[in-house]
Amino acid sequence: MASKPADAAGSQQQVKEEPSMADVYSGHELTPLQKHAAFFDRNRDDIIYPSETYQGLHAIGCGVVVSAAGAVFINGLHAAKTVPANVKPPAFKFPIYVKTIQQGKHGSDTDVYDTNGRFVPEKFEEIFKKHAHTRPDALTSKELGEMLKANRDPKDFKGRVGAFGEWRLLYFLCKDKEGFLHKETMKAVYDGSVFEKLEREKKQAKEFAKKK
Repeated sequence: MASKPADAAGSQQQVKEEPSMADVYSGHELTPLQKHAAFFDRNRDDIIYPSETYQGLHAIGCGVVVSAAGAVFINGLHAAKTVPANVKPPAFKFPIYVKTIQQGKHGSDTDVYDTNGRFVPEKFEEIFKKHAHTRPDALTSKELGEMLKANRDPKDFKGRVGAFGEWRLLYFLCKDKEGFLHKETMKAVYDGSVFEKLEREKKQAKEFAKKK
């Protein structure tokens, strides 16, 4: 009989050691990379399924075909890499985990995220020192292409395709009327705040259209 309280305490301790995956959003500050990914976690449970990636892409202004293709590619590229240790993901659902998103960092990128998903200001500034030839605070389409080419890893086909798709899509959605992708906009990509801005603008445009 005396052993039961100890067993109960051990059981309680074991439960406490298995926190909800959604705990990524409580108790500590998210890294910029986690914030970037979290926009697509539409129900805030730390797991991004392809349907949520689709919803997020559609919310920022992508069409049905681009959103569907993007969801397949993004989850197909990142899902397996982000699975936390001792977690068995559901079969054939390709979940991306926000908590361990840094494990999904692909090659051929700018290295503005470090291996822990933190923002590296020096690497970000380096983009404009090397590639901003027309204006010091923005990139043209050609200059963005130059950046992508400079970052290519010949042995990393998936990373090259991923980087190209991500930046070309963002250029299409975020460039100004003169074709410039501004420095502040690019910086907002890294913490995901640009996605929130695009979603707000799309909602506002819909509301305005209804009033006409």
